[in-house]
Amino acid sequence: MIFSHLGYTLQYENRKEKGSIMRDFKFHVNTAILFGEDQAHAFAKEIKKLGNRALVVFGGGSVKRNGIYDTITSALKEEGVEWIDHGGIEPNPHIESVVAGVEKVKAENIDVILPIGGGSTIDAAKLIAAASVTGGDPWDIVIRKNKVTGALPIATVLTLAATGSEMDIASVITNPATKEKIGWRSPMVLPKVSLLNPAYTKTVSPYQTASGTADIMSHTMENYFSVNDDAFMQDSFAEGLLRTCVHYGPIAVKNGDDMEARSNLMWASSWAINGLLNTGKTQAWSVHPMEHELSAFFDITHGVGLAILTPRWLRHLLNEETAPKIARFGHHVFDISKKDTMEMAEEAIDRLHYFFLSMNIPMTLEEVGITEDSLEPMAKACADHVGGTIKGFVDLHEEDILAIYKASFRN
Repeated sequence: MIFSHLGYTLQYENRKEKGSIMRDFKFHVNTAILFGEDQAHAFAKEIKKLGNRALVVFGGGSVKRNGIYDTITSALKEEGVEWIDHGGIEPNPHIESVVAGVEKVKAENIDVILPIGGGSTIDAAKLIAAASVTGGDPWDIVIRKNKVTGALPIATVLTLAATGSEMDIASVITNPATKEKIGWRSPMVLPKVSLLNPAYTKTVSPYQTASGTADIMSHTMENYFSVNDDAFMQDSFAEGLLRTCVHYGPIAVKNGDDMEARSNLMWASSWAINGLLNTGKTQAWSVHPMEHELSAFFDITHGVGLAILTPRWLRHLLNEETAPKIARFGHHVFDISKKDTMEMAEEAIDRLHYFFLSMNIPMTLEEVGITEDSLEPMAKACADHVGGTIKGFVDLHEEDILAIYKASFRN
């Protein structure tokens, strides 16, 4: 493909003159994926290889009502695996639920952690797995006061396509007492095996499906939007994932039984954040740390917060340096074609905003219950948590974060 009419050829050549090439990296994801509708027994056999007593972690109980829990535990029983329940994990998982899980692990001699649910359930399970072996206060792992020295093996059953936690080393935990939502990571909590049955996502509401789609897209865009790198292959892969979400997200929202849409979104979720897209890149993520403050202060749905902030973030940093990349995004994801790169970038941002709106995602902070007087405290908290500056697509300081919050507050 020829991109010279968008300014890409010149941009690419200029980067090479600056010596900005893809950095060295090691890529290794050792999670066995069992994808499809008839994998429960194969999954149970994999569990048996990991241990004989499992802690089954889940959320509010929907997995028991919709039959997924019974399917998985019946297969466990056939393989001779015993299990103990640990339910009640919150949508933004609380540290208290993790502490309670660690206590059960010790009391019940658990040797494998088995979350059934979405990203929140899996994130909590990761910290339970790490804290059970590492010891100490689990929150100290999150705030990097205590280094992970080991973890119980984790096997996941995914019920919501969104966070990609089923195939990555990251976890995000909320501490309601301190109003903090912080991400942490360790290679030791990479799931050993994950069951991805698209049929398990059929009961997810249209709202959560839309939120999950926004979450997948945000993970992809956090990796995609960068300057001064030469990661053309990764970016092309990212564009394919984004096109998948743009095509199948609205279909799944409209018809939750559409298995083609469910399957494609589920697989896109895993590849958006398993490390492939950010190999060879150096930038930090920008929108996620800003959204974490929204969830920490007001416990909103994570994907919705990301959808609200992302177009305003891109608008805030749009300039001559960033416009070519945003224009490329518009061309390959939304099929926008214009001669002027800046016009193309501006339309791409608008199209992204209205795409989220088309899935009935509320697109202002005011709509999701965030108060105007909280914007400054959240901006300060975000800046504090990132050490003063988000070094992302464009560096963001506290005043930039506040400006993005204000632009996102109401239309």
